[in-house]
Amino acid sequence: MAATRHLLDYPRFLGRLLWMSTDGSWRFYTWMTVLTAIALVGANAWAHQLAEGMALTGMSDHVSWGLYIANFTFGVGLAAGAVMMVIPAYLYHDHEMHDVTLIGELLAIAAIFVCLLFIVVDLGRPDRFWHIMPGLGRFNWPVSMLSWDVVVLNGYLFINLHICGYLIYMKFLGRKPRKQWYLPFVFLSIFWAISIHSVTAFLYSGLGGRPFWNSALLAPRFIASAFITGPAFVIVLLQVIRRFTGLPIGEGPLRTLTSVMRVTVLLNLFMLGSEMFTALYTGGSHATAVRYLFFGAHGHHGLVPWIWTAVALNLASAVVVHLPATRRHVGLLNLACALAFVGVWIEKGMGLIIPGFVPSTLHEVVEYVPTLTEWKITAGIWAFGLMVLTVAVKVALPVLSGQFAASHTAPGESGHGNEAPEAHRAA
Repeated sequence: MAATRHLLDYPRFLGRLLWMSTDGSWRFYTWMTVLTAIALVGANAWAHQLAEGMALTGMSDHVSWGLYIANFTFGVGLAAGAVMMVIPAYLYHDHEMHDVTLIGELLAIAAIFVCLLFIVVDLGRPDRFWHIMPGLGRFNWPVSMLSWDVVVLNGYLFINLHICGYLIYMKFLGRKPRKQWYLPFVFLSIFWAISIHSVTAFLYSGLGGRPFWNSALLAPRFIASAFITGPAFVIVLLQVIRRFTGLPIGEGPLRTLTSVMRVTVLLNLFMLGSEMFTALYTGGSHATAVRYLFFGAHGHHGLVPWIWTAVALNLASAVVVHLPATRRHVGLLNLACALAFVGVWIEKGMGLIIPGFVPSTLHEVVEYVPTLTEWKITAGIWAFGLMVLTVAVKVALPVLSGQFAASHTAPGESGHGNEAPEAHRAA
């Protein structure tokens, strides 16, 4: 009987989530309107790209991966970095982190959606996506590293969807979640988060014809940078949630994530310096792309401003996050997070993907500059990702705080008031 009753509660649960995702204050409507407008601009640009072909992009036969794959790589790191909320909560029994762990899981879901969309727009013919689907096309698993990437990305998405969906639904029902239904998946998500960025790094470093990526240090660099962007984004997100929803988020999670950043920003810079020393001191084919990236080559300097901006931002973030004043002034902490986030975005994007193609395998220097179409599509995808994250956090927090439960009457139902939880109203 209890199982039947809980099954009958499920449609009502989904209905309430749908209502909550579209109802809010003027701030919520303004935010979502702006994001929708940007997403529609990106969708329109992608429609033109589909109609007129990839010639609208700055990519060519020499540089076949550009801004889309650069953002895909960064997005994978953001999704993997979200696991930093899980490690201290479950491995080190940090009870303060338990209360905000789900926010990291929701961020991972939104980031994976962003990654998958960047792959779709990078395909000149997305209707041929079925070629890599098992049973329909030729998946080539386990030989192809691309097939491994498909497995780990989609697996990570489903793992986080299960964890978040189960915990939120149990909270909605007012029942204590059974550990056997979510705890194994939480620990699996830790391993899986490491795997998604490692496999992405192996996808690049396994291409023998691209010496710039042929480094055993590439995967560790990916993991280190992921543990910068994930905590940096979550630190700012927790503050936004605390300010606009009134959810009592303590200083403990912010201190923990800041401590992680203090280590990883230095580790990332050390690894970058090690790569530069190996390439520039010893020389060889690997050094050609490194010299082009940092100093230009044969009169071409397209990536030089990008990479030195990234280095400057990463150095600045390392200095700011270690200042004693950062512990007292949240503005300095947010500045350090913003500097680190943008610095890693450039370093892992334009500073990693493009030099793998310049110079080409025939030693030709063909530079790549993203077109306006690519920037519009990129902005549209990130806007869509922020919409997914906004809605996910908005519907999850009232349920998790106990303000929206199966024992409450759904807004608008006859015989009861239309009051909504304070946290939901604030959102």
